[in-house]
Amino acid sequence: QVVAVYGTLSDLLSVASNKLGIKATSVYNGKGGLIDDIALIRDDDVLFVCEGEPFIDPQTDGRPHEELTGSHTDWLTLNVGGRYFTTTRSTLVNKEPDSMLAHMFKDKDAWGNKQDHRGAFLIDRSPEYFEPILNYLRHGQLIVNDGINLLGSARVLFFQAIYNLVLSVLAFEQLSQQNSQPAEDHSPISRKEFVRFLLATPTKSELRCQGLNFSGADLSRLDLRYINFKMANLSRCNLAHANLCCANLERADLSGSVLDCANLQGVKMLCSNAEGASLKGCNFEDPSGLKANLEGANLKGVDMEGSQMTGINLRVATLKNAKLKNCNLRGATLAGTDLENCDLSGCDLQEANLRGSNVKGAIFEEMLTPLHMSQSVR
Repeated sequence: QVVAVYGTLSDLLSVASNKLGIKATSVYNGKGGLIDDIALIRDDDVLFVCEGEPFIDPQTDGRPHEELTGSHTDWLTLNVGGRYFTTTRSTLVNKEPDSMLAHMFKDKDAWGNKQDHRGAFLIDRSPEYFEPILNYLRHGQLIVNDGINLLGSARVLFFQAIYNLVLSVLAFEQLSQQNSQPAEDHSPISRKEFVRFLLATPTKSELRCQGLNFSGADLSRLDLRYINFKMANLSRCNLAHANLCCANLERADLSGSVLDCANLQGVKMLCSNAEGASLKGCNFEDPSGLKANLEGANLKGVDMEGSQMTGINLRVATLKNAKLKNCNLRGATLAGTDLENCDLSGCDLQEANLRGSNVKGAIFEEMLTPLHMSQSVR
């Protein structure tokens, strides 16, 4: 309807009520802005009046703005274990779009979520563990009250499949233990907890375990490919038959660990400490040509008997008193390596680089390939 605008805003509402046959109480401009002063109206403005309901643009066919944009910013209430949390749909959806929470609330009623008598959506989880999750989804920071078990939150996160925060919780737990307990009383990560994290992580995602404590854990026969264990504590671990292909073990502590028959193709063990470890029958040889790198590693007293180490890089590594019997070291880089008192009997050292290595007291009987000593070999 076309009406003349004059007098006050109340006059305009009275005229509009008569023209449209409604009881007009509010006036909006074409963009949905509420007009409270008639002086704000321009000559060419298209105005909308209503009886008090929220503004709806007729060009959207009456659909709310959230449904058109897909942002879903409407408020909702969650009943988590009897405690109520009020938040927005966008908070639950946008931060971690692949989480179970996002799938539950991305599309309205898509999951048929159950509601209580107050209309709150029911989630059967502990509220004290859920609160850190909601805080993380709100502003991306992990906020935990005193006395809350962070690993309990991690279990809830596993249910929600919020992968990034699982690792943050784990690292935070380790840091908290370091700050509150003596160094010798750190609680290492168990096999059960670690397997849960493995299952909750996409196979294409790098699992960052840098600096974590796995001391004494049984990680045998697990698929640990491409995992970042840099500077991690893996001392006295059981890693027998584990698949550590292309894993990063740089500066990791592997002292006293058992890695018998492990797959170590393309592994990075630069400057790692594997003193006294057992690596019998390991495979370091990658058919694709990717070389295992153990440069500068401490391998004192290790038992690597029967391991396949073609092309391995052991430059300036320490192998004093190590057992390398019947190893395949063809084309290996042993320049500057300390091989004092090593048992190299039965080894294949063809094309190996021994320049500057220390072979004092080493045993070379029954080598598959004669060793041609040069003046640079000590």
